Order: sequence, then structure tokens, then C-alpha cells
Amino acid sequence: MSALFETYTLRDVTIPNRVWMPPMCQYSAAPEGPDAGVPDDWHFAHYAARAAGGTGLIIVEATGVSPEGRISPYDLGIWNDTQVEAFRRITRFLVSQGTVPAIQLAHAGRKASTDQPWRGGAPVGAEAHGWQPVAPSAVAFADGHPVPSELTAAEIQEIVGQFADAARRALAAGFEIAEIHGAHGYLINEFLSPYSNHRTDEYGGSYENRTRFALQVVDAVREVWPDDKPLFFRISATDWLEEDGWTADDTVRFAADLRAHGIDLLDVSTGGNAAGARIPVGPGYQVPFAARVKAETGLPVAAVGLITEAEQAEKIIANGEADAVLLGRELLRRPSWARDAARELGGDVHVPDQYHRSV
Repeated sequence: MSALFETYTLRDVTIPNRVWMPPMCQYSAAPEGPDAGVPDDWHFAHYAARAAGGTGLIIVEATGVSPEGRISPYDLGIWNDTQVEAFRRITRFLVSQGTVPAIQLAHAGRKASTDQPWRGGAPVGAEAHGWQPVAPSAVAFADGHPVPSELTAAEIQEIVGQFADAARRALAAGFEIAEIHGAHGYLINEFLSPYSNHRTDEYGGSYENRTRFALQVVDAVREVWPDDKPLFFRISATDWLEEDGWTADDTVRFAADLRAHGIDLLDVSTGGNAAGARIPVGPGYQVPFAARVKAETGLPVAAVGLITEAEQAEKIIANGEADAVLLGRELLRRPSWARDAARELGGDVHVPDQYHRSV
């Protein structure tokens, strides 16, 4: 039997296969008004297509725990009940196809308030629905980006509470798994890395201080997230800097801490915190970071990064490098990638009754 199409159980949630969809922002929600951050027909069709295509787990895109936590004004949010009700339509359909619905809870920090990527993705101001970004330190992400406001200790605790509130709403919306976004240069990643965290209080300096905010968020979410449901954490395993950055060694150390605080799986990506970092991109280039975490800590991991072919994904799982693979761009190109891969590898996958002629 294909390893890629074996079921996988975490806590009391069983995922039908190891082909998972990572969070990928669609930048398609209303930017303001009563529908701000609310998933619409585009989001429903987008996620429904991948569920009908046999994807075992779908992690809904980075969803702001507050309006200021969005990457762009056009991102999804989960700070009010209108958003919760709209998400229920999506989660109901995913479950009807045997897909496990998950959601990534996020705060963009200093990389917030940017335009849609196809319009350049540059920072936007109040005239274009934007706002003042916040961060652990008053250090801009890159040239042309605004200097963010440095968070006070009280504001940090407010954001911790926003993550917990978002988790409560995610549960009410029908999600089975929550993922905390600690990667790609967004707020939690900014605290973790000495490259972006220049604080001198209890949230900066030492490894213990720089990881404090992340662990407080994990604890707050785990407290309200049911014991029978898994909690994931997405991490950038390295800043890809030669010095003064977050490293693979830090990730292995932190993975053990996350496991002790109730994280069930580490979603391992890289980069995004240093605008000028040189990243050696190639097929499966991030898989070794996931494999190392799994080997050295025993924490389950998911691998991501230019995983495109069925045989490639099968080997990652069969060799024990990761417990699941996350296919991003490839699932944008081929919503039924899982069904095609199952045919190639001899695996079993859900096929909607309406598509029985395709088997």
C-alpha cells in the first residue's frame, strides 16, 4: 500500500491521507465594512475543489486574529461571529468530502498592511484600507516598508488573548485542527529571531525571552482548544542568515519546547524574516529541516517546499522524513493532485459520487 495514502491520527482526529494543503492567502476578502475578513464564494469554491480532489487535510489560509493582524486588508479574519458563520459553510463541505478542515491563526506583525500581490504587494496606508503595523521592535522589514510601532508588554498580552479568542471562534466554525503561524517573518517569527527582535525586556535577548511570546500564545490557544483536537505550529526553520538569525539548531531546541506545551505537529517551512536572505531553492529544499526535527525530537512534522511529484512525495513519507507533505503551488495548479497521485501509486482516495466516471 502507498505510504502517502495511509491514514494518520493525531489525538482523536484521523486524516485520510498524507496529502495536505498548506495555508495560501487568496487576498480576496472585503477590506472593510461588515464583510471585512469574511470568506466569500471564491474561498468556498477554492477550498471545495481541493477537497473534492481528495486532499486529506486543508489548512485554510493565514487568518487574522485581529484586523491589524492581517497581511493585507483583503485577508480573511476570525475576530467576529459573522466570519465564523461564513467559515461554517466551508468546513461543512470539507467534512462532507472526508477532508479534515484546519485553519491557520495569524498575526502579520511588521509585514502587515500590504497590497494584493498581483498589484505589487507594497505597503498601503489609510487611504487604501491600511494601518500602522506593530512588531517586537521598531525595525522595518525592508526598504520602503514603514517602521512598525514597538509593542508594549500590555499590548503583547492583548495579542495573546486575541489568539485564544480566535481559537474559540475556529472551534465554533467547525475546524478540527488549528495551526499557529510562527513562520515567514510574521509577528511570532519576529519575536523568535534576534534579527528582528532587539528588545531588552523579558521578551528579548536570550533564547528563553525570545520564545516567551510564542509559548504564551501556544499555552493560551491550547487552553481553549479541546484536548481531543490537534494543535499545529508553523515555523521557519532558518532565517537563511550567516549570523544574527534564527537557525536550524534553534528550531530543534524549540520543537522540544513546543511539544512540551501541547503542540502535536510542526509544519516546517523556512525564510521570510530577512528580506535580503539568499535561499537555495530547489525540489524538496526544505524537507531536510523537517526530517531533522522528526529525527532529533520525535515531534511529528509536515514537510513543504517544491514537492510536486507523486513519487517524490511517496519517498518522503516512506523514508520517514516527514509524516505528511504539504503541496502549495501544485495544488493551485492541480486541485485533484491527490486523486491523480493515488492512481499513479495504487493508493485509495475519496472520489465524489458525481465524479465516479473519472475513476
